Amino acid sequence: MDIEFNKNDDKMRLLISQMEQRLQKIYLGGGKSRLDKLKEQGKMSARERIDFLLDKNTPRTEIGAFAGYEMYPEHGGCPSGGVVVVIGYVSGKQCIVVANDATVKAGAWFPITGKKNLRAQEIAMENRLPIIYLVDSAGVYLPMQDEIFPDKEHFGRIFRNNAVMSSMGILQIAAVMGSCVAGGAYLPIMSDEAMIVDKTGSIFLAGSYLVKAAIGENIDNETLGGATTHCEISGVTDYKCKDDAECLTRIRNIMSKVGDANKAGFNRVESVLPAKDEKEIYGIIPDTRDKQYNMHDIIERLVDKSEHDEYKANYGQSIICTYARIDGWAVGIVANQRKVVKGKKPANAVEMQFGGVIYSDSADKAARFIMNCNQKKIPLVFLQDATGFMVGSRSEHGGIIKDGAKLVNAMANSIVPKFTIIIGNSYGAANYAMCGKAYDPRLIVGWPTAQVAVMGGAQAAKVLVQIEVASLKAKGEEITPEKEAELFNKIKERYDIQTTPYYAASRIWLDAIIDPLETRKVVSMGIEMANLSPITKPYNVGVIQT
Repeated sequence: MDIEFNKNDDKMRLLISQMEQRLQKIYLGGGKSRLDKLKEQGKMSARERIDFLLDKNTPRTEIGAFAGYEMYPEHGGCPSGGVVVVIGYVSGKQCIVVANDATVKAGAWFPITGKKNLRAQEIAMENRLPIIYLVDSAGVYLPMQDEIFPDKEHFGRIFRNNAVMSSMGILQIAAVMGSCVAGGAYLPIMSDEAMIVDKTGSIFLAGSYLVKAAIGENIDNETLGGATTHCEISGVTDYKCKDDAECLTRIRNIMSKVGDANKAGFNRVESVLPAKDEKEIYGIIPDTRDKQYNMHDIIERLVDKSEHDEYKANYGQSIICTYARIDGWAVGIVANQRKVVKGKKPANAVEMQFGGVIYSDSADKAARFIMNCNQKKIPLVFLQDATGFMVGSRSEHGGIIKDGAKLVNAMANSIVPKFTIIIGNSYGAANYAMCGKAYDPRLIVGWPTAQVAVMGGAQAAKVLVQIEVASLKAKGEEITPEKEAELFNKIKERYDIQTTPYYAASRIWLDAIIDPLETRKVVSMGIEMANLSPITKPYNVGVIQT
């Protein structure tokens, strides 16, 4: 291995180590003292409940672990958005599990909590995936009620989705393992089956203090809405469980009897590991974003046998389109190219550095490839490392906007599932064309090297400084080079923070930040869940300018 490879490898391993250190802190939720308090109450933590529920030694993918990261400091933070969401297997059936973390403000709902819960339900609905709710929540976080309560994508949307999923025949199971209050009390009864843990679980629209204030009735919470009340009097819940373990075991027993779903029929053969060492990805991705690398080298370390069949290999080379298999699943890969390529290119240059820029011919090729994958019912995997579409008079006169629109149209109307891996840059319109969050990828994840923004920090700062300097000069102010440099650095620093994968993941623009070696697992589990949802409509891209 050369020195450059070793530098890249060291940088990637450092980024992964930093990510894992942050995750370990997030996994503590509200902190060790609050975890200890749960144990004193005879309760498991949210993550312990999920560990107990899921099948042992099976793969899992956590969604939104970084949700809320470095958000709400004035409220003490909200680690993981106060809720843990994991795709895994229960009694051999793939499910999505949503568990409130009672160590974070008693499981109260922050704005990001609502967004994360809605994302979990979106995944369940898109893929007809059974969803299991492990409820332990004090309800809406009152100091921020105006940001979580009344709007379309707020708290109430959860129960609308409960009803929609029920009509779709998607299995929903609710386990009340702690508080379940106010509007949240509708969730168990809107699920297919509900259970409650004796003495620790409770369900009511209003607790005893509010009841006393509202109607003057004196009653304790257990009598008002405990397990005995709801299993023997109200009939709200179906099963009474003595503790967390019995409750979770009952869910496993229910799932063990669930019949197989109709399948979409995506092609899968026996999985084969890549022939080339996956760990070499660490040394291939450059240690800085201004360096080139060959995306073929990445693809060959992600796909089975390191084999793929490239479509139009010598045309539109700033995007690679290729057929391959990942963990046995047939996939169509659309990937940005980052290397220098010799030969005649769209700009008629002898040598061209693509650097993740999308050219007209590449957009045209990718659009056609996406149409072909839809025709063949092959899931799509997007590997993003793009700075945007090519600009300038030559590109504009050549119709770059028209060709970009063609790509966006073909991708946006895709009926096969899409999965997006952000490897490096995800800037501007390239984020859209390569299936960014706005275009409904079934899962979207980033490597620790990912950056998501309208443009890079330096470019954005240059533009904003030019505007600011022009504004100040118009007011008659003199701008020295030193003042201009200070302004540039201030803007760039702020912008760079907003481009990090952690900023994106905290707001659930990304479902997860992953070690590159987790990519095959994430894609495979994603296609497996997508396979539970048959394709019911034809592929139609509408009007495309040619």
